Amino acid sequence: MKSEQPKIPQATAKRLPLYYRFLENLHMAGKQRVSSTELSQALKVDSATIRRDFSYFGALGKKGYGYNVQYLLSFFRETLDQDERTNVVVVGVGNLGTALLQYKFSKSNNTVITHAFDVDQNKIGTKIGSVPVYDWAALDQVGLQQAAIAVLTVPAAQAQASADKLVEAGIHGILNFTPVRLSVPDHIRVHHIDLTIELQALVYFLKHYPL
Repeated sequence: MKSEQPKIPQATAKRLPLYYRFLENLHMAGKQRVSSTELSQALKVDSATIRRDFSYFGALGKKGYGYNVQYLLSFFRETLDQDERTNVVVVGVGNLGTALLQYKFSKSNNTVITHAFDVDQNKIGTKIGSVPVYDWAALDQVGLQQAAIAVLTVPAAQAQASADKLVEAGIHGILNFTPVRLSVPDHIRVHHIDLTIELQALVYFLKHYPL
């Protein structure tokens, strides 16, 4: 039985997939141990921050030895539920939605896009990659097919109504690529990814904080 994970800060939780991916690469390269300094240099995260993040989970390494790559990889795989499959649907099959459907997740990642929805009759009934596209109007009939997460890439004007419909259908989390700040019940987790804001922030940092 999987042990209950400690409650950690959200900032730490967001860094865990970053650690996991890097550890996968180290493992594939045959590296057996790694220090917080090496992790810091590779991931551009302060070594003190890494040690603090790891400390929330107990003694993951030894002073003067560093961290065992295989042990850390196994630990974070369990922590991030990478041994369990998570089904995802994409709502909105425009340019961004199509790109996401064609994206090949890492083989060790059990996140799977199972199906997509759109209103375009030219796309409904087709497959993009291996993912079938269904009529958004038929969500009630098609259902989420055990999907826990929806990726929302619809036009901004349809974002809130689409989110409302997903909540009614039983979705648990939404990855929102629209600029709209969605209003959802407290039990629904929403992560916002606004590419325009990220680009503007990058431009600002390039101008005012040169490396």
